[in-house]
Parts: sequence; structure tokens; C-alpha cells
Amino acid sequence: MFVWLFAAILTSVFGVVRHAECLAIKLGEPFGTLILTLSVIGMEVLLVSAVMLSGTPDPAMARDTMFAVVMIVLNGLLGVALLAGGLRHREQQYNLQGAVSFLAMIVPLAISGMVLPYHTKGAPASLLTVRAAALIVITLGLYAAFLAIQTRRHPDHFVEPEDARLSAEAAEAKEHSHFVVRSLPYHVSFLIVNLLPVVLLSKKMAVVLEFGANRLGAPQALSGLIVAILILCPEGVSGIRAALGNRLQRAVNLLFGAALSTIALTVPAVVGISLGTGRPIELGLTPVNQILLSVTLVVCILTCATGRTNVLNGLVHLVLFLAYVILIFGG
Repeated sequence: MFVWLFAAILTSVFGVVRHAECLAIKLGEPFGTLILTLSVIGMEVLLVSAVMLSGTPDPAMARDTMFAVVMIVLNGLLGVALLAGGLRHREQQYNLQGAVSFLAMIVPLAISGMVLPYHTKGAPASLLTVRAAALIVITLGLYAAFLAIQTRRHPDHFVEPEDARLSAEAAEAKEHSHFVVRSLPYHVSFLIVNLLPVVLLSKKMAVVLEFGANRLGAPQALSGLIVAILILCPEGVSGIRAALGNRLQRAVNLLFGAALSTIALTVPAVVGISLGTGRPIELGLTPVNQILLSVTLVVCILTCATGRTNVLNGLVHLVLFLAYVILIFGG
């Protein structure tokens, strides 16, 4: 069952990547990566919301899923992309303004959504309700403003810098030479058609992995980690391919965009469900995970300090991802 599910998910993943690349050719950056990011993270948010509404109440489920996605994207996938690109091209360049814009959103939203709730959970219920409503409004408002900046006001911040644009365009043309680009509705439709099996079968995969974890005595969080990796496969594959093709700006848009969208869309969704249904939620991370998240954010800031990356940056992120996996077993 595991082999069949894994093969079906991977088949869908490569279909998603193919249609996302065609959309990127037709629309250009940052619209191509934005469609893929919103599609994948939107499906993930719908999956988390469905589990909250229909499954056994688990206050920490949304928090753990969100944290797993952030760790996978900002440490695992970003580390592999930077390492692979550094090994092939020695040093890579991207648009510093775009990366800083992503981090300027990710840092405050991650702290307010996953750290502050741990330190304010003892407040009166009426005050917590007001804070929850304010968190929804602020998070969605900031994300809407960011999307306007990314797509309308300053889209030039999210494209390849001038120095690297010619080589990136040449690599992209060579990589996409075998693609058959059709109409916009065609690729959008098949992108969604290929995304649905990834999300729906990942839910079935979770059942198989949970059974295997129980039989092998592995921690339950490990199965959640594997499912999150499968859901993020389309963006991960596309980001790593972009880094290998010396199009690091596309990888930055995909991976930082996935982390930002996860926080900006998951927090309002689960908080809104909690306020509407009365189901308890727990957003605040444990102290150990708060430290790991803080270190991850600091390292991301340092990685983006110069606008250039090499293999060392990728290795540091992968070490942090390894620490996260070890804590799953050691926790």
C-alpha cells in the first residue's frame, strides 16, 4: 500500500511541476511561482481545516503541521536547493529586495502566530477572543498587502537581478525547450487536477504511516513529517530544479513564499474555526521548538544578508533540519 500510494503521489507531483513551469513561462515571475505556492498551501490549509472539523479534537494538530511545514521549507528544502545550486554553480545570486520582503513578513507573523500564544495562554477568555480576532485581521491584512506589493506595486523585486538575468533566461530556455505550452485555463485546470491526488492521497498515506509507526515504535510526529514532505513535493522539486538551473530567485520565491503562505493562511483558518465551533486550539510552540524556530529565522536573515549564496548556506540549513528531525525522536 505504501509503495502504491508513494508512486501515485510522485506521479502527480511531477505533473504539478510540469504545469507550474508552463504557467511560469506564460505569466513570468512572480506570478508563475505565486500560483503554484497558493495552490499547494491552499490545499494544505483545506486539509487541516477538514481534519479539525471532522476528526477527533486535537488542539495541537494545526500548530504541529504548520511548524513542520516551516521547518521543512526553510531548512530542509531551502538547504537542499542552496547546496545543489552551490555545488553546480559555486555561487548564486538573487534579488535581495525580494528576499528581504519575504523575511520582513515571515518573522513577525511566525512570532505572533507560533511564539506569543504560548506566553499569553493564561489570559481571560474574553481577552483571548479579542486577541484571536485581531490576529486574524492583522495576518490576512498584512498578507493581502504583501500580495499587492509582489504582483502590482513592486514585482521587479521578485525577478532575477540584472547581473544574473541573462544566464538564468538561457538556462530556463534550455530546460523548457521540450515543454508544450498551451492556454492559461488548460494549465491551471490540470495543475489543480494533479494537486488533488497529492493532498487526498497524503491523507491516506498518513494512515499507513501511523500504522507502521505503531508497529515499529517510531514517534507519531514522524508520520506527520513525511506527509508534510509529500504535500510540499511540488514546490520542493520545482525549487531544487530552479536552483540547479541557476534560477535561484525562482527557488526563493517558491520556498519563502510557501513558508509565508502557510503561516498567513493557516493561522486565520484554524483560529476562525476555533472561534466559530468552540473547538480548542493550541498555537504556541514548546520552548524547545521556539528556540529552533528563532534560530531558523536568524539563519535565514543571515543567509539573505548579501544576496549571494554558496554551499555553506545550504549546509547550515540542513543541519538545522537534522536538529528538528532529531528532536522529533528525542522529544
